[in-house]
Amino acid sequence: VHSDLCEGNVAHSRGGKMYFITFIDDCSKFCTLYLIRTKDEALSRFMAFKALAENQTGKDLKRLRSDRGGEYTSNAVHEFCEQNGIIHELTAPYSPESNGVAERKNRTLLDMVNSMLCSSGLPENLWGEALLAACHVLNCVPPRSQKISPYETWFNRKPDYSHLRVWGCLAKIKIPEIKKRKIGPKTVDGVFLGYAENSIAYRFLIIKSDINGISENTIVEFGDAVFFEDIFPMKSKINVEIEASDLPSTSRTNENDSPSLNLEPRRSKRARLEKSFGEDYFTNLVEDDPNTYGEAISSPESAFWKEAVKCEMDSIMVNGTWVLVDLPPGCKTIGCKWIFRKKLRPDGSIDKYKVKIVAKGFKQKEGIDYFDTYSPVARMTTIRVLVALASIHDLKIHQMDVKTAFLNGELEEEIYMDQPEGFVASGNEHKVCKLVRSLYGLKQVSKQWHSKFDSIVVSNDFVMCESDKCLYVKSVGNTCIILCLYVDDILILSNNDNLILEAKSFLINLIDLLTVPTDHTGLH
Repeated sequence: VHSDLCEGNVAHSRGGKMYFITFIDDCSKFCTLYLIRTKDEALSRFMAFKALAENQTGKDLKRLRSDRGGEYTSNAVHEFCEQNGIIHELTAPYSPESNGVAERKNRTLLDMVNSMLCSSGLPENLWGEALLAACHVLNCVPPRSQKISPYETWFNRKPDYSHLRVWGCLAKIKIPEIKKRKIGPKTVDGVFLGYAENSIAYRFLIIKSDINGISENTIVEFGDAVFFEDIFPMKSKINVEIEASDLPSTSRTNENDSPSLNLEPRRSKRARLEKSFGEDYFTNLVEDDPNTYGEAISSPESAFWKEAVKCEMDSIMVNGTWVLVDLPPGCKTIGCKWIFRKKLRPDGSIDKYKVKIVAKGFKQKEGIDYFDTYSPVARMTTIRVLVALASIHDLKIHQMDVKTAFLNGELEEEIYMDQPEGFVASGNEHKVCKLVRSLYGLKQVSKQWHSKFDSIVVSNDFVMCESDKCLYVKSVGNTCIILCLYVDDILILSNNDNLILEAKSFLINLIDLLTVPTDHTGLH
């Protein structure tokens, strides 16, 4: 189930509601919507939805996906999900696209509400009624990706479209027999607002009534009415008021006799309401990363930065990235720079201190320091097809991350670089680094890495796919294994565990790999 809470961003609805929360079933795309006064009601609405959904469908709610709003990350929500065996998937911070189903549904609903209010001329405080009506219509209409409506999938029966009406239109509501008079009106005028939740009836806003017990400007539910779907009484009323105000005056008045108007703006005395951020609202103190090597080793976190710098230099030395030589006559060096970054966890805490040394590739000259820079990347379509094939044919998926991938490529050009700050060799200060392998920042670094990977896998009987140069296939009898390279990430798919182990073995012997958990692909 996908869920999101959204603010109306307009006046309070009738009943004092300010927010709405949606729950969308992933299979049927059926949307259940609740209007709420405060964000604190989110948990109670989720509990009500869970009971309703499980009772109506006979299936247990297993997963809930939401953003990291305070209404979803409170201890009460966590305990409820834990007690009921519900896996609560929280999206990464500042990534609404990860909760795309709920975000898109809310956007569609709000667009419909805006159009309904504009076309009908009804006031903004009826946005809640418009929202409920829009949700009902969307549930009855098949989406583009499905042939049947969410309503039919959810209730296992086709919806009846004959009851749908134009929102905001005029309705002549028939008065119940018990309230009729022998002489007098037989109907009251109302505006259609939506559909009753648990009865076969419509909801109306009464705009004209001479009947005792049915007051004007109240919302009622009746099942018998005649609709005039091309007449919008509230919009007509607004147009008449505007046209009347635009009419020129025909009376002659003396300008000196007219009182002067005070056009100075007055300050509003209305008290501003503080915005509620929910139960658990916190922020993280953002500290800038060091820009230079000197800033890093003199910062309060110098011990962590020094350890990260040492790991980076160890990787470079193990790979044999450069050798110290005298600068040949007529050659120029390119500089280098330390890059310091903190890798954060979803909760904002520090996961890792990352350091890279990069060459100043902007000083390279085409035709001298580099020739080709193009490097293919696996298409997103290819990755989706692979995941689909794995699901259909029950293939196992393993993911590997190449550690310092771009340092594995071998250079074909002669490039000389200054020694990095803080690691100038004692006694060899006049020497420079002749790059043997690729280094971050070089123009051709990605091309050389792909060439290196290509030579490794092709030498182990893999065949490159013609439609995607980052996809490799190897067949062994009735089994096969697939490798897909996306920059420095490798997907391995096969129906044979031994082939996966063999592929990992020969790759680890040639490049430094890390195994990555694959229980969440981010595509479901």
